Amino acid sequence: MSLPKLFTPMGQVQEEYKSKLMTAEEAAGQVESGMQIHIGLMNGVVVDIQNALAKRAEELKDVTVVATMWSYPDIPPILQADPKAEHFHYCSTHLTRSERAANKQGNCWFLPVQFRENPKLHETCRPEYDIAFLQVAPMDKSGNFNLGPTVAEYWGIFKNCKKIIVEVNENLCLTHGLQNYININQVDGIVEGSNTPMPTIAAKEATDVEKKMAENIVDLIEDGSTVQIGTGGFPNYVGKLIAESDIKDLGCHTEMFVDAYLALYKAGKLTNMNKKINKGKMTFTFAQGSEELYDWIDDNPMMQSGPVEYVNNVDVIASCGQVVSINSCLQVDLFGQVNSESSGLQHIGGTGGQLDFVMGAFQSEGGKSFLCTPSTRFNKTTGKTESLIMPTLPNGSIVSTPRSAVHYIVTEYGAVNLKGKNTYERAELLVSVAHPDFREELIHQAEKMGIWRTSSKVVKPR
Repeated sequence: MSLPKLFTPMGQVQEEYKSKLMTAEEAAGQVESGMQIHIGLMNGVVVDIQNALAKRAEELKDVTVVATMWSYPDIPPILQADPKAEHFHYCSTHLTRSERAANKQGNCWFLPVQFRENPKLHETCRPEYDIAFLQVAPMDKSGNFNLGPTVAEYWGIFKNCKKIIVEVNENLCLTHGLQNYININQVDGIVEGSNTPMPTIAAKEATDVEKKMAENIVDLIEDGSTVQIGTGGFPNYVGKLIAESDIKDLGCHTEMFVDAYLALYKAGKLTNMNKKINKGKMTFTFAQGSEELYDWIDDNPMMQSGPVEYVNNVDVIASCGQVVSINSCLQVDLFGQVNSESSGLQHIGGTGGQLDFVMGAFQSEGGKSFLCTPSTRFNKTTGKTESLIMPTLPNGSIVSTPRSAVHYIVTEYGAVNLKGKNTYERAELLVSVAHPDFREELIHQAEKMGIWRTSSKVVKPR
């Protein structure tokens, strides 16, 4: 544990800064074979140091690299330099599109986590990191480096590493909040980076099916709700519908802060004054979206970024009151089990805070959670359309949200509340929002599984 408790006197800040300056090549040069290193989170993943490290790939062996959400469009440089994983063992706690491509290539591994537990996981369950690298905003006059729009699990990493090296990026937006800076006396090296622009996420346009799903949700949202919205074309369209509706006095408490909140704020819907805690604040643990979103966040006292163990804590979520959680999923079976992470054995992404917000929303007074999926998808491998409401989840699928926690399931055919329903009632409700072409077969399978109104007995195959 390398974090000292005393802060550097202000008069000595610039001297200490100069003494710790190094190039990206010098920082990467401190990595040795067999080391455990962390290269940052989301918008704070190091760029220049990673490029320098990639150039050293042939010199190194058995280096374990941990990251969370490499958000740039290209595959991470160290993976491009080491396609056969002969030098680096790269793992991430949440795979993005570029990391998924590397995972299919065979040199990127997934580290299963419950997002709110990440700080403790890094502090107590991972081997001690030899070096933690991360991007930060330029140092202020008191010697503090702002962590930008990402706090998440940083402090768990800091508590379990021998050395911290920061890469300064002038384009990183400043955030207000909790535990959102690190002091110069807590870092061992400083690299003045090339100021790479923060990665942006351009959400796709919502499909007609997603638009119908959004319509099924908005009718169930009430004035004064605190909303948690995921990312993508679908949640952005939910935000658009809310902005155009009569719903008012909404609040924000969310894992990921996205452009949908900006749309709500512009429409005068997002006041944060009805929240029972953190009134007037947009509370989040990381942000990703457009340049306009980052400009809005930058040095805005309305924003409150904080560590994920606080933001995603089920009791904290519930304490906001009247929480509405809206997230996407991949598949739902007739028991109500939800897969949001894989397509069979092929990994797609992590669970993130989905389960936390499903539980926290239901626990809050007047709260609701919605897990949303189109009723079907076209399978390119088989050349057939398949139902995403299915009798049982396919082999290798991950149960991201157990049936005991699920509240509302939403497709383009409606929103059904599974809470308090027995197994046959659940099956009936889920069949009612499945695509009509698949309902008869789903009923047949439910009868065989013993979860239909006419029988609780499983029919064993002959």
